[in-house]
Amino acid sequence: MRILVAPLCARRIKRLHPNQKKSLDKAIRAVSANPDLGDEKLGDLVGIYIYKFKVGNERWLLAYRLVSSKEIKLLLIGPHENFYRELKRD
Repeated sequence: MRILVAPLCARRIKRLHPNQKKSLDKAIRAVSANPDLGDEKLGDLVGIYIYKFKVGNERWLLAYRLVSSKEIKLLLIGPHENFYRELKRD
């Protein structure tokens, strides 16, 4: 599965600590193996999937879109606080 990364997501990934990157890598592997793991959103976020995973003791969200049967585009990562507001803005 090919993984594309949106510019905002790429900037956030750059700023992560190594242990956060490990958790993110596990989440990306899980999503790429089974794209239907995430919950599909409705309304103005239709077509966007949200996968929840743990980073330390904190719960983080990974937003992605299925571009085709062989491509996933990562849109945004981060903790729940203001996550959906930022997702709608982009």
